[in-house]
Amino acid sequence: MGNLTMNAADTAWILTATALVLFMTLPGLALFYGGLVRGRNVLSVFMHCFAIACLMSLLWLGAGYSIAFGGGGGVWGGTDKLFLMGVTPESLTGSLPEILFFAYQMTFAIITPALIVGAYVERVGFGFVLLFSGLWMLVVYAPVVNWIWGGGFLADGGIFGETGVRDFAGGIVVHETAGLAALLVASALGPRKHRTTPPHNPGLVMIGAAMLWVGWFGFNGGSALAANGQAAMAITVTHISAAAASLSWVAWERVKHGRASMVGLVTGTIAGLASITPASGYVGPLQALIIGLVAGILCQEIVVLIRNRTRIDDTLDVFAVHGVGGIFGTIMVAVFGLGNWAAQLGGLAIVGLWTVVASWGLIKLCAAITPLRVDLETETNGLDLTVHGERAYDLNS
Repeated sequence: MGNLTMNAADTAWILTATALVLFMTLPGLALFYGGLVRGRNVLSVFMHCFAIACLMSLLWLGAGYSIAFGGGGGVWGGTDKLFLMGVTPESLTGSLPEILFFAYQMTFAIITPALIVGAYVERVGFGFVLLFSGLWMLVVYAPVVNWIWGGGFLADGGIFGETGVRDFAGGIVVHETAGLAALLVASALGPRKHRTTPPHNPGLVMIGAAMLWVGWFGFNGGSALAANGQAAMAITVTHISAAAASLSWVAWERVKHGRASMVGLVTGTIAGLASITPASGYVGPLQALIIGLVAGILCQEIVVLIRNRTRIDDTLDVFAVHGVGGIFGTIMVAVFGLGNWAAQLGGLAIVGLWTVVASWGLIKLCAAITPLRVDLETETNGLDLTVHGERAYDLNS
């Protein structure tokens, strides 16, 4: 596919980017989420993230990659590359070894269902986590990858004409899908008994967010699939948006509550990173600054709206930060004249509808097979000791 020769510089960069994106989940996301829960649930969060990373890797090998990039029709990639059949060290995707392209995309397939973890922590059954995450990656995530990145019906030349959906690194593919699924799982679970308990370790939250920030350079910069100026610009605008959203979040927090918090600062960072993701290959620094400044306030207000106006306990604000951020950034591509309005909005609508319908069906199916929620005693005592037989802290937290 694409170029007939491998480019060593491109290959070296994507090798690095692959490690960076895996670093986002392990340990970045695990620490970020783990610090936000009660101390008696931190190991369960680590367990969810680590186990999802293992399971998604095997499922991506078995079928996910073929569904996404198997070269089939406009809806799914087919079965030609199940278990990487026909892929050798000499096979190329553009200027990259295809096995490297597989590995890079695998890290995206890992982090996307891992993002959903933040919606159901502290009360979900471990069996449900694994069953739902695995099926969701194959049924929701992998087909959407095909539609937008795998030459499917939402890509260039598809139903929106020559210019298809512009989603450089996953505003729709990763953040919208994960955000909507998170909202649905949280709705099905119901609220926690200890919903108002503060984060047990804001220091872990900051460390995890810092790791996510660094890893995001591989997420967005690597999506250029080359060592070139577009990759460099994607990294730069990613950084600018993250910095701007961090400061706008705490500035708005200070205006409203009279104080700026560490958790607020780094949550703003993630909002800025999610929002720039779909636009990172198309915008410049000034546009990234605008996206970040707006994202820090917009995502914060959606957090407040969901917490105060609904009974949905999206525990760690996955939809408000990732879902809304990804949707906002996707729309901003069209606002800045860098994408087709019909394609951007149509892509959001089509993927959103599929995500909601398929995710809700999977929630019902998985809950019929394995318990969705732990019992009240287990939730009260914490999942670490009662479910996994271990605990991180010898304290009542």
